[in-house]
This record gives sequence, structure tokens and C-alpha cells, in this order.
Amino acid sequence: MSASSDDAAPATDLVLDVVGLGFAYPDGHAALRGVDLQVRRGERVALLGPNGAGKTTLVLHLNGIHLPLAGRVGVAGLNVEKAHLQEIRRRVGVVFQDPDDQLFMGRVRDDVAFGPANLGLRGEALEERVARALDLVGMGEYADRPPHHLSFGQRRRVALATVLAMEPEVLVLDEPSSNLDPASRRELAEILTSLDVTVLMVTHDLPYALELCPRAVILSEGRIVADAPTAALLSDAATMAAHRLELPFGFDPARIGSLPR
Repeated sequence: MSASSDDAAPATDLVLDVVGLGFAYPDGHAALRGVDLQVRRGERVALLGPNGAGKTTLVLHLNGIHLPLAGRVGVAGLNVEKAHLQEIRRRVGVVFQDPDDQLFMGRVRDDVAFGPANLGLRGEALEERVARALDLVGMGEYADRPPHHLSFGQRRRVALATVLAMEPEVLVLDEPSSNLDPASRRELAEILTSLDVTVLMVTHDLPYALELCPRAVILSEGRIVADAPTAALLSDAATMAAHRLELPFGFDPARIGSLPR
């Protein structure tokens, strides 16, 4: 499937600009092979692909955990390099698949305050930032609860709030719907669609990708092999089969993609 037919985004509109990105691990495994990916401010993009495609490696380049061995990664006009890492990690917030990887304080409010406090925010400004982030995810009334007393879905929302408290320009979500019951899944979708932030969502949940992301890209064997409107891409049986992507039985993306959004 060919790349999206949209006109090239002006440089000032690009919040993610990945050009010719290559990366290999010390054992010689080439995880990324010339990846090009541009995401405009305000877009919601699903990053799809089989296990081992390089999705996690790509995500780890977006906030500087890995640095490019070839090509470059730009975030809102800043190249991802050592001199910019603190600001890059403020601009790109990553919500991990397991919320317990991000929650380690005794109270919800302390977890949400941790990042902004490390940037020097104090007093009333910090309290307002924490309250705003918790309100965005519908968890304001749980501010004084221990995170480990919350349900899994609630902990995932608090983990999201810890990232939103940093006021990122890009929100990267790693399998956000995994292990959620249907009600929690729907509630998280409503929260994510209400946010005024650029979203890159790594997921194997193809119906969730269609619900949340108008655009999808497929990464396979370290390369971007498809970039298109999500409904069109999921309806392309040949592309899906070639890259080991399967829809749930009976799910019709063409019919659902045509509904009002």
C-alpha cells in the first residue's frame, strides 16, 4: 500500500520527523532499516506491525532512550541528541503497557507530581498541574489513594496522568487497551479522543486503532511498509496478510470506518 497522499506537512507543523533512521543492537541485529515517519501536530497515528518488527525500538528513539546510529529523529524542531534529552523527554511522554512501571509513590498525587517537581515546579503551580492532569483522566477524587489500591484500569489512567502532567507535545501509548475490561477500554478511548495532543499508539488491537486513530502505519522487519487511513489499511487483505496482521473474526473495518466519527 502506498504512503498517504496528503501534501507534505510544512516543517513548522511536524511534531515528529524521523528520516532514514537506522539502528542495530550490539549483537548485530538490525532493528530499524531506514525508517521515515512524519507526524503532524494534533494527529493520532496507530503504529502497527508483527512482534519483532521494531516498534519498541522506534518508540525508544522518540524520547532519546536510544540515539540514532543512522539518520535522524526530530521532535518539534529539536533533534534527538544528548544535548536536548531533558527537553525531548518533556515533549514526548510515553505511557507504558504496565502502569506499575510508572507508579511507585505512596499516593496518586505524588506520582503525578513527580515529573513536574523534578523540572522545578513548586507550590500552588505544582498542585494545579497535578489537579489538571488527574481531572483530564477522571481520577481527581483518587488523588490521596495509594495506587496499589486502584483497579488496573484506574492505574492505567493515573499512569497517563503522570505523563500529561508534563504537558507533552507527543503522547506515545504502548498497547493502551491491553488487559482492560470493556468498560475501562471505552472510558480510556473517550479520554484519549478528548485530549489536545499528538498521539502515536503502538497496538495489536486493530479495532482500537480504527476507533482512535484516523491514520495507521505498519512497521515490518524494521521498515515502514504502509501508511494510509486506518480503515483503508485494515481493509487491504493482501497487506494485512503479508505482515501477519489479523482482524477479529467478523470485524469489518470498511463498514465501521464509514460511520460518522
